[in-house]
Amino acid sequence: MAATRCITSSQITIPGMPPDKGSTTSAPAGMSSDRPATRSADPRRGIVRDALGIAIASGAYAISFGAISTAAGLSILQTCFLSAVMFTGASQFALVGVIGAGGGVWAGTAAAALLGSRNALYGLRLASLLEVRGLRRAMAAQFVIDETTAMAIARDDPRLSRFAFWVTGIALFVLWNLGTLAGALATHAFSNPKALGLDAAPPAAFLALLAPRLRAREPLAIALAAGVVATAVLPFVPAGVPLLLVAVLVSVYGVLRMPR
Repeated sequence: MAATRCITSSQITIPGMPPDKGSTTSAPAGMSSDRPATRSADPRRGIVRDALGIAIASGAYAISFGAISTAAGLSILQTCFLSAVMFTGASQFALVGVIGAGGGVWAGTAAAALLGSRNALYGLRLASLLEVRGLRRAMAAQFVIDETTAMAIARDDPRLSRFAFWVTGIALFVLWNLGTLAGALATHAFSNPKALGLDAAPPAAFLALLAPRLRAREPLAIALAAGVVATAVLPFVPAGVPLLLVAVLVSVYGVLRMPR
C-alpha cells in the first residue's frame, strides 16, 4: 500500500497510524534548543556551591576549636588570633591539644609547625598557577591550605583554578573565624569549661582525619608503630614531645624508603 503525501513538507502520514504531533524537544522557530544548557553550564556556579559547602562544614568544625581552645586555658582574644593568623585547622588543634594536656607552648608550637609544613609544599605547587604579586601574594599565602589547594588543582582551566582558590579561601576564612568566635564565646559562658570533656575532641578529630588513610597495610603498620612508640615514651617526656619524636622517626623512615 503506498503512503499518501501530506500537503505540508514537515509531516508524512501513513495510513493506519495517527499523525505525527512533532517532537516535544524541538525549540520554537528562531530559538536554539541548546540555549538553556548553555546557561546552566557555567562552571563558576558549581565552584561557588562547592566552596560554600566546604566553608560551612569547616565553620561548624571551627566551633569545636573555639570551645577546645578556651577550655585549654586560652582567652577568647588568643583563640580568635590563632584562627585569623595561623588559619590551618590541624596545626591549631595540635597547639591547643598540647597546651591543654599540660605541655609547654614551645612543644605545642613545634607540633603545629610540623603539621603546617605541608602548606609550604602546596605553595610551591600553586605559585605558578596563581600568578600573584605584591599584596595579593601575601593574601594568597594565607589561604594556602588543604581545601583551597584541592579546589584549585582540580580544574584544567587556570582561570577557573584561580577563581576556585580565591572563592574557597575567602569563604573558609570568614566562616572559620566566625565559628571560632562562636565556640569561644559559648564555652566562656560556663564557669568550668573543662567539665564539658572537650579535651577528648582533638584526639578524636585526628583519628577521624587519619582513618581514611589507613586502608593499605603500610600506612596502618606505620600508624600502629607510631602509637606504640608514643605510648612508650609518654611517661618520660613532656607533653607534645612524643608527637615530635614520632614525626622525626616517620620522616627518617620515609627518607630511607625513597628510591635511589
